[in-house]
Amino acid sequence: MRVALDAMGGDNAPVVEVEGAVAACREFGIPVTLVGDRERLESELAKHSTNGLDIDIFHASEVVGMHDSASDAVRKKRDSSVRLAFELVKNDRACAAVSAGNSGATMAAGMFVLKRIKGIERPAIAQIFPTLKGQTLVLDVGGNVDCKPQHLVQFAIMGEVYARYAMGIKNPSVGLLSNGEEDSKGNELTRETNSVLRKTSLNYAGYIEGRDIFSGAVEVVVCDGFVGNVVLKLSEGLSDAAGKMLKAEIVKSWISKIGYLFVRGAFSRFKKIVDYAEYGGAPLLGINGVGMICHGGSNVKAIKNAIRFAHEYARSGVAEHVSEKLLENYDVSMQRDIPKSVFTE
Repeated sequence: MRVALDAMGGDNAPVVEVEGAVAACREFGIPVTLVGDRERLESELAKHSTNGLDIDIFHASEVVGMHDSASDAVRKKRDSSVRLAFELVKNDRACAAVSAGNSGATMAAGMFVLKRIKGIERPAIAQIFPTLKGQTLVLDVGGNVDCKPQHLVQFAIMGEVYARYAMGIKNPSVGLLSNGEEDSKGNELTRETNSVLRKTSLNYAGYIEGRDIFSGAVEVVVCDGFVGNVVLKLSEGLSDAAGKMLKAEIVKSWISKIGYLFVRGAFSRFKKIVDYAEYGGAPLLGINGVGMICHGGSNVKAIKNAIRFAHEYARSGVAEHVSEKLLENYDVSMQRDIPKSVFTE
């Protein structure tokens, strides 16, 4: 159950990736394979105490940059660290691939190397959000900006399965993000998707609004990648701005400063809840294997937790359960161009 880490993809690679891998191996006992330039990785590893840690290196001579096209990861740069990380998963030399590099290239590499789950037309990037009741999974958050109803239905199925088997939620409820709760709201895409989802075996709650995400009204929120990415970036920006505003207000008077001494423990706990690094990365759902996409500016904690979540995801068997759920909902999930036999082959 090794995790293959693209050690060259992030903004601060390979420094952050190597330190995150060492931390994950030391704290969680997870074996890690660093994929990238061997000489640079060996030099970076030498800065850490790795006695007793199961960390090895798989050499990759190329790197896909943040401004490279997604196709470069699979066509032109065949020896890139992100592609080879997925090759290790394909060849059963790793249980999961993690990358903080170009998200489009990571998604393309996952699709090309591991292929899609039968019946899934488009993989989706999912993200866990903290809520008043625990956690909510939102997908897609950037992989597919133009979607059809069948894509959103497939996202709903994948999200429900991930929430059930990887997040441990017994009977996750699913909501479709819209501009109102009434069935008359939404656009053509959401109205048609809403109609189909009501016919599935999912625990479908209907439309939800943006404010419902953080209230924990449902455990899975479905939307297209354009809307989902706006939600993700807005949430990140709001969390950061709120923290800075609060800090600015605290230092304005000595009374506020004294009051802070009594509540700083609560503020620390709150900061941990909303810190993206606690969740590590976003799982890539819909491929035949495990891929985790991290923020380009991920810190050591984020890389460490991404490795942990990828390892747990690999043990959950989500891909197999997605196929089962697709078959269960075959007649209403709009897989009309796919013979039903493919799910039982």
